Amino acid sequence: MTDLVPALLGSRPLIERAGDPGDYHRLRRRVFVDEQELFAGSDRDDRDDDPRTVVLQARGTRGELLGGVRLGPAGPGADIGWWVGGRLAVDASVRGARGIGPALVRAACAYAENAGALRFDATVQARSERMFRALGWRTVRPVTVAGRPHVLMRWPIDRINRLVTATKQPLGALVGGLAPPGWIGDDGAPVPGSDLIAACDAILPSMVERDPDWAGWCAVLVNMNDLAAMGAAPVGLLNAVGARDAAFAARILGGLRRAAGAWGVPILGGHTQLGVPAALSATALGRTPDPVPGGGGRPGQAVRLTVDLGGGWRPGQHGRQWDSTSHRTPDELRRLHAYVSTARPSAAKDVSMAGIAGTLGMLAEAGGCGAVLDVARVPRPAAATAGDWLTCFPGFAMLTAGGSAVPPEPAVSADCGLLTAGTGVRLRWPDGELTEAVPAGVTELGPAS
Repeated sequence: MTDLVPALLGSRPLIERAGDPGDYHRLRRRVFVDEQELFAGSDRDDRDDDPRTVVLQARGTRGELLGGVRLGPAGPGADIGWWVGGRLAVDASVRGARGIGPALVRAACAYAENAGALRFDATVQARSERMFRALGWRTVRPVTVAGRPHVLMRWPIDRINRLVTATKQPLGALVGGLAPPGWIGDDGAPVPGSDLIAACDAILPSMVERDPDWAGWCAVLVNMNDLAAMGAAPVGLLNAVGARDAAFAARILGGLRRAAGAWGVPILGGHTQLGVPAALSATALGRTPDPVPGGGGRPGQAVRLTVDLGGGWRPGQHGRQWDSTSHRTPDELRRLHAYVSTARPSAAKDVSMAGIAGTLGMLAEAGGCGAVLDVARVPRPAAATAGDWLTCFPGFAMLTAGGSAVPPEPAVSADCGLLTAGTGVRLRWPDGELTEAVPAGVTELGPAS
C-alpha cells in the first residue's frame, strides 16, 4: 500500500506499510504523551498487540519518519468487515504545510477498502473534525476520550451500492412493464396455462472469451439457480453459442455438457454460430404447480441465507466469483436445488451478480419492503473478506423469507436479516449501529404486485 503525497515544500515522502512499527510508536509517544499530554506514560493499548493491526507510515527521502497511522479490525474474533483507524501522528517539524496527515488518512481509507472493510470508523480529536470532513468523512457523534472532546467519524464505503448501480439499477427504466403483475423482478417466469417455469441468462462476453469452459458451466449453473429459487424441478435447457471458430465453440459446449450432466438436465437444442465474437446464453425450463415468488416477503419476516461455503475463488475471478459447484457430485447438486421447493418460504431469490446484499435488496423491493442484514451472522468462508463475500457471485446461495427447513448438505443456513418497512438495505453491526448499503430500490422495478 503506497501513495505519493503532493509536495508543497521539498521532496515527496512515500507512504508504506511498516514492517517494524517501533519508530511510529516512539513518534506517538512524543505527540500524544509528551506534547499533548493526552495520555500519562504511554498511549499503547490492546490494538497495538493485535497481529491484524496495520501501521502505515510516511517517510522522507532520507528515511526519516514523518508520520503514521494505525488501522485494523474493530474487535477480537473474526474480521466481519468493520475496521477502525486511529493514532494519526505527524512529526511537529512537518505538520500542516506538507499535507502528511491528509495523505495518511487517504491511504488508510484505501487500505481498509482493499482489505474488504464495509465500515471504517475513526475517533478523532475535535480539532481534527474539519480536516476529516474535508476528506469526505462523515460525523457520527461527539465522544470523550481520555477526558478530552473527540468525534466519532465514518468513511462512507459505498462498495455495495456501486455494484447495485452498475448491474441492476437501470433495469426499471429498461424493462419496466414487461413482466406480469405478481412476478416482477423474479428469477424465472411462469408460462401461462401450464406448470412450466422459464428462465434465461446470458454470460458476459468477456467471461466467455477469457474462460469458455467455465462460461459454459455457469450458463447452466445460473439457470438452475433461477429455477431452484422458484421451487421448480428442471426439465431441459436450450442454448445459443457464438464463437470465432469450431475449436472455441467446443470449449464452451464442453462446459455446458459437463454442467448439464452434473445437474441431470437434458440439453434440448439451441443455436451455434461460428465466425462471430464470443457469446453465450441459455434458457431453462422447469416445472412446479406452485412457484415461490420473489416478492412474497413482508415486513417483520426473518431473512435466511442458505449457502454452500465449499470450494474457492475461481482462478482469475478472486473477489468476484466463488466456485462452490464444479466439485460437487450430482446428488449434492440435486439436494441443493430442491431446498426452496422443500422449505416453501414466502419469498426466495438466488444470489446473483448483485451479491448477497444487493440480492437481499431485490427480494425486499419485490415485496415492497426494506431490509436489514446482520453482518456478523452471515455465513462466510474463511478465505473471503466480508466486502468480497457480500458483493460476489457465491455459486449456490439462496435468500428466503418465511418458511423453514433443515439446510441440505453440503449447505449451511442462518437467519441473518429482517424485512422492514421502507426501502433499501442497511447493515447491522454488533454494536447496534446501522450503516446504509443500498439507499433505495435496487432495480427500481418496484413491488411485484
